[in-house]
Amino acid sequence: MSEDASVNTGAADSWPSVDSAWAAVRRMQTKLHRWALDDPERRFGDLANLVYDPAFLVHAWERVSTNKGARTAGIDRATVAWIEAVVGVGAFLDHIRHLLKSGEFRPVEVRRVTIPKPRSTKVRQLGIPTVIDRVVQASLKAVLEPIFEADFKPCSYGFRPNRRAQDAIAEIHHLGTSGYHWVFESDIQRCFDEIDHTALMARLRERIKDKRVCAWIKAFLKAGVLTESGDREDTLTGTPQGGILSPLLANIALSRLDEHFDQQWQQEMGSFRQRANRRRQGIGNWKFIRYADDLVLMVSGDRRHAEALREEVSAVIAPMGLRLAPEKTRVVHLDEGFVFLGFTIRRLRKRGTQKHYVYTTPSRKAVQAIKDKVSAKTYRSTRHEDLDELILSLNRTLAGWANYFRHGVSKTTFSAVDHHAWGRLMRWTRAKYKGRTGLSLKNMRRRFCDRGWRFAHNGVAFTGASSVTVTRYRYRGSKIPTPWTPTPAAATSG
Repeated sequence: MSEDASVNTGAADSWPSVDSAWAAVRRMQTKLHRWALDDPERRFGDLANLVYDPAFLVHAWERVSTNKGARTAGIDRATVAWIEAVVGVGAFLDHIRHLLKSGEFRPVEVRRVTIPKPRSTKVRQLGIPTVIDRVVQASLKAVLEPIFEADFKPCSYGFRPNRRAQDAIAEIHHLGTSGYHWVFESDIQRCFDEIDHTALMARLRERIKDKRVCAWIKAFLKAGVLTESGDREDTLTGTPQGGILSPLLANIALSRLDEHFDQQWQQEMGSFRQRANRRRQGIGNWKFIRYADDLVLMVSGDRRHAEALREEVSAVIAPMGLRLAPEKTRVVHLDEGFVFLGFTIRRLRKRGTQKHYVYTTPSRKAVQAIKDKVSAKTYRSTRHEDLDELILSLNRTLAGWANYFRHGVSKTTFSAVDHHAWGRLMRWTRAKYKGRTGLSLKNMRRRFCDRGWRFAHNGVAFTGASSVTVTRYRYRGSKIPTPWTPTPAAATSG
């Protein structure tokens, strides 16, 4: 729906409230998840009615309109704010529902934008769909996700509800302290760009037999891209990064890899006796961990066992049109350490003892990235800001970064980052308020510090990364509940 489109009148008061829509969607998702769990061979039909159900569309709109990208337009130039002000949410959702029910819905090309990768000369390409396409994708995701979550394996952590990067790190830490000291780490090259559409749709149809739903998803895959120069490009492979549905589709494709190693573990290494027999025969044991397109195999055995996994992984992902990134594929010992999801994971001897422990710390790249953000906020071009505004901005940035790393061995790193931030803040303050005679450190402390050398202005004090308490993250094992997993009490009463 472009900005030049006529306003479609509709009864906004006929749509459910956000809260009632959420409750209705959650009830239906719980049923879909339970049905998928009870019958692993079941293929779901008649799902299109759910996709354009009023509760699902309101729920999808709420997700799209509250997302950070709500202010970004697709190729039709329409933003969430424009739709709310000119079209009206009710009329807009009526329009989408009519298109879906009548079979007239056709996704349009995504708008391609390129953003630089942090601390790299490479760029990342993102596809920005129109708001209409985003709402339809969000509704499709709300219908499909509970079904496929019943099939996804515990070794996968990326872009899944109730799972996070810290769970993957915790499992690696657990395995590293349990004798799995060799590491095969890799990255799937251009995963979102190279997934084979035919193979992906075949995996989707293993669970979904609704032809309209499959047709909508295929249409999104084939929608094409409008480049920054205005040229149209066909999308013969891949799911454009930036789409709401793309992470779920990537997980559906990559679940082939999860299933392969999960089946291998259950059949050949699942019990202590099986693993002991393999060790006596000189055969290694391994456990697979994946976060989106980043993967790790923790190996108990020798280097040769880890090296042999390269061909095995490549063979499993080849039918999906995917390949490993050679520059990011390597085998290391845990004593050498490796970087995964921003953490450096390494086994070290504890100072003063002969015991070795696995430590997880923020990686050098992650530390440098946050220092660069601090430096950017304290460039001379920002001296028009008030000091309290800058302190508040730094506090938010540093606390957000520290919250991600607070479950690692991070206290010393947090102090080092704060030291860098304090130095930048000190130079920024002295330059802004230097006046004619300059601002000495003594005067700066008197005017802009409250406790010792802590910066404070207009009631806002610098707290930095060190304000975040470092705590241990408890390994949750393989039984992480989904949002639709019934509680024992609910299951008993049902």
